[in-house]
Amino acid sequence: MIELLKKAVEMGGSDVFIMPGAGATVKVNNDLINLTDGRLMPADTEQLIRQMYELAHRDMALLDREGDDDFSFAIVNVSRFRCNAYRQRGSLAAICRIVNFELPDPQEQHIPDIVMNLADQRSGMILVTGPAGSGKSTTLACIVDRINTSRSGHIVTIEDPIEYLHKHKKSLISQREVPNDAATFSRALRAALRQAPDVVMLGEMRDLDTIRTAITAAETGHLLLSSLHTIGAAKTMDRIVDTFPAEQQAQIRVQLSMVLKAVVSQRLIPAVDGQRIPVFEVMTVNPAIQNMIRDGRTHQIDNVIYGGSDKTMLCMDTELQRLYREGRITRDTAVMYATNPEVLSKRI
Repeated sequence: MIELLKKAVEMGGSDVFIMPGAGATVKVNNDLINLTDGRLMPADTEQLIRQMYELAHRDMALLDREGDDDFSFAIVNVSRFRCNAYRQRGSLAAICRIVNFELPDPQEQHIPDIVMNLADQRSGMILVTGPAGSGKSTTLACIVDRINTSRSGHIVTIEDPIEYLHKHKKSLISQREVPNDAATFSRALRAALRQAPDVVMLGEMRDLDTIRTAITAAETGHLLLSSLHTIGAAKTMDRIVDTFPAEQQAQIRVQLSMVLKAVVSQRLIPAVDGQRIPVFEVMTVNPAIQNMIRDGRTHQIDNVIYGGSDKTMLCMDTELQRLYREGRITRDTAVMYATNPEVLSKRI
């Protein structure tokens, strides 16, 4: 397993696939490349996955009991790996995301200044949203590192699993992993509020209890960073509100309008050079958007972002148009990922 992972890192891969009936495979940009000549049998995948658990110093009981498990481990002088092992058709399979030891550089990751400047916020809630594998964890790690290097305080991160390792800089930083260091996200978050935090980074808001506690944390003067698997600010608002029972939704809209500072939506799209580059949408909460959230008029939020009058916001379609004009993506790619494909098609 170590040799396979080393080879994948040397090839510049992003993910390693261990599945029965296929060779060990690495994804390089958008291409799948075999790491082994022959096919892996169920006994082979089980042996490789057991080796991963040994590297992680982790018991396989959760995988055996629940059918899937998230964990991470590191190989010295190679890389860190975030893995998901699972059962499929009675056999074991796993996907490993390759995570660099070094914290990502925002410029190399093409994260715009308008996103990084959100690190200047002192309280409230900032959400980073997008589909799986769109770079949300990388963006959150960059914002946390900016806070860590620019001001003093206590930063608590709650992740499943821990991806990037942060060092104490100007701030002190505590990193807790679910379920190794805490049983659940909501329990770890409630505990974090008793740990004198200035900033809490919650890997993902997964359930009602966690979302409720996160809103409370943001209301009590902390800066809370988190992620959601949604695309666009309006859908993010609807997703959060719809998580609550109908009789509580009006109150949640009021609370959300008061604590939310910004929603960053991002996607990774194919570039003309075969790489993948991120494209961002940023909604910052001004009085107009506050009223829209409180009154349930979230469908109007896209119009405010698309209008482009507020320089603290970014429109995804405008960013796609810019990337097309710079020759970094094709016209088809720009239109495919646009929020409003017909309008963007006419504009370009």
